[in-house]
Amino acid sequence: MKSAQDAFAALRYRDFSIVTLNQFCLTLAILIQEIIVAYSLYQITKDPLTLGLIGLAEAIPFIALSLWGGYFADRFNKQTIMKICLFFSVPMPLILWALFHNYGLEKINIDQLSWGIYAVIFGLGTIRGFYNPSATSLKPFLIPRELYANGATWTTIGWQSGVIIGPMLGGFMLAFLGRETSLLTVAGLLSICFVLINLLSKRSFPKIESDNLKDSLSEGFRFIWKTKIVLWSISLDLVSVLFGGVIALLPIFAEDILKVGPEGLGYLRAAPSIGALITMIALTKFPPTHHAWRNMLLAVAGFGVFTILFAFSNNMWLSLFALAMTGACDSVSVVVRQTILQLYPPENMRGRVAAVNGMFVSSSNELGAFESGLAAKYMGTIMATLFGGCMTMAVVAISWAKTRDLFKVDITQSHDDIKK
Repeated sequence: MKSAQDAFAALRYRDFSIVTLNQFCLTLAILIQEIIVAYSLYQITKDPLTLGLIGLAEAIPFIALSLWGGYFADRFNKQTIMKICLFFSVPMPLILWALFHNYGLEKINIDQLSWGIYAVIFGLGTIRGFYNPSATSLKPFLIPRELYANGATWTTIGWQSGVIIGPMLGGFMLAFLGRETSLLTVAGLLSICFVLINLLSKRSFPKIESDNLKDSLSEGFRFIWKTKIVLWSISLDLVSVLFGGVIALLPIFAEDILKVGPEGLGYLRAAPSIGALITMIALTKFPPTHHAWRNMLLAVAGFGVFTILFAFSNNMWLSLFALAMTGACDSVSVVVRQTILQLYPPENMRGRVAAVNGMFVSSSNELGAFESGLAAKYMGTIMATLFGGCMTMAVVAISWAKTRDLFKVDITQSHDDIKK
């Protein structure tokens, strides 16, 4: 089939291109804001735990609401939900601007600034709990089934491009324009996202069979629980990200260990995505869906190895290389997991499966940030990073032993018989 060899096949569908561009702009906005808030707050407080608490403030509402978000994504129009969420996200960076502005004028103290920031991040986590399941489960409706793997790759390229440019732009803007101008730029980017989603063609979606929230969500859990490859792909990602994430600690590495300032933080934060983007471009031609499970386990193991290398590095170039390689490894597991989550669930259950995946995997980034901040406070930054890399390796070893039967699975073929 011609489209199977066409690297740009998914992008030839108008609405998929709009959603991919929207994801790029949204990621850009989130990452610029993350760099500004994390670096500024650590610079003011010098407490690693504040970085962890930022993660926790976003994780709590996201975990609590993402299942509801999945239910709403399957019950109501996904595009309408995305519009409402983006509308309410635009004022958030303006509130952050006001907090930092008032702190600079000494109208509020450090505690009031910190709790104000946590409250805004909590609000963003609430929005994300509804937005993510709708955005994730919308994509399969925009392209034909045979292009799901290609679409998953382009989705991740759009996201990774934002994660490369966002931090570097955020670090540059923080260093040369100041945090207040930078936060106004974030509000502008979120406004563009709102406009883009309003450009999508109107469409209707299959309705869920059960109107009862509890019943419909339990169907999503049951599906994941009885489908072994879905259960293990979510579990593997959850535990490795929970322990292996060093992203939350990068402001400390930039400020106190490598001493490279906000610009250096931008490069460090972008490095994993540079590695990931290069890998993603290769994956458009060489998808990792053959021997998918083996590829996923090797990728997560590599993530652990390069996390350990980063912990031992006190050289900026070696640190950038190690972080780039963690991104390269992570991108392989992301494409495999996204493809599994799009191929296996029935059409009218994708929102709930995406929500359960989002609740566990996406929130593990924030919970991992909290774990990293807590560990750094009591173990030290370098020991906390080493601990994370070693735990990731241990998780891969256990998964390898428990899932040998999945090595034979071809995820591109019929999968009715792949049960727990």
